[in-house]
This record gives sequence, C-alpha cells and structure tokens, in this order.
Amino acid sequence: MLAPGMRRTAQRTMVYNAIVRLGGHCTAEEIAAELHKTKPGFPRSTVYRSLEALTASGSVYAAHLGEGPTHYELATGDHHHAVCQVCGGVLHIQEELVNSLERHLEESHRFRPVRTEVLVVGVCDACSRNPGRKAARRHTLEHVHHEGTRPAS
Repeated sequence: MLAPGMRRTAQRTMVYNAIVRLGGHCTAEEIAAELHKTKPGFPRSTVYRSLEALTASGSVYAAHLGEGPTHYELATGDHHHAVCQVCGGVLHIQEELVNSLERHLEESHRFRPVRTEVLVVGVCDACSRNPGRKAARRHTLEHVHHEGTRPAS
C-alpha cells in the first residue's frame, strides 16, 4: 500500500503494482520489463523516479543484496537478508535474531544501534548440494530450520 501522505500518481501506482506482481526482490530493470508488457512506451526514467519516491516515502524498501543492482520489495517492517552467492536466493532473517544482536551491543559494549541492516552472504542448501546451478531470477528461499544438523565442510 502506498504510504499515507504520498502523492499518488498513476505511474507510482503502476510501479508499486509491478513490484506486487513480481513478488519483491526485483530490480528496476525487471520492473520496467514487467510494465512494458502492458505499457510498451512506459519510460524507464519514470520507473527510477517512481522507485525513488516510493522508497523515500517508506512504501518500498531498497535492498542492497551484495553485488549487483538494488532490489526492491514492499516495505513490511525491517528487512534483513541472507543471500546465496550462487543462485541469488534470498532468505529473510528473523527480527528477533537482530533484536538479540542489538541488545548484546547495548548491554555488553555500551553501543546503541540507531539503524541496523544485516546482510549475510553465503551458499544455500540447494546450491551446496547441486554446484553449478543458477537461478534465472532472484527468489525467496524456503525458510526451513535444520535443528541440530550442520552442513558438511
């Protein structure tokens, strides 16, 4: 949903809806391609200006997921990610883990976090089992807990 008080233009609404259709973690180029399906003349510059306004208003979150372009997703609270460096899959890190880290910094180091952005880069389970696999588009990884098991080194 577009942020309250934000000027609602047709272009911003179309860009926002494209992110909804793409499911998040999409680049400006992917958003432009999605819009070109129904609006072939939709200017790429309008996509970038709309993303800037949507991000500034808090409607959309701009995620910097390691190397490569910025990815956009709907703003639904804080966003912390683990990213597979092989397939580009994204896993959202649970907020309580980040809260625990912030408490540790405050209590043990007298360091008061103002803003926390967590990005962990590694290799997901599927890619560690199937080397050479590459996803066509960044996707959300399944949030599975493997209690008491560790991957082979």
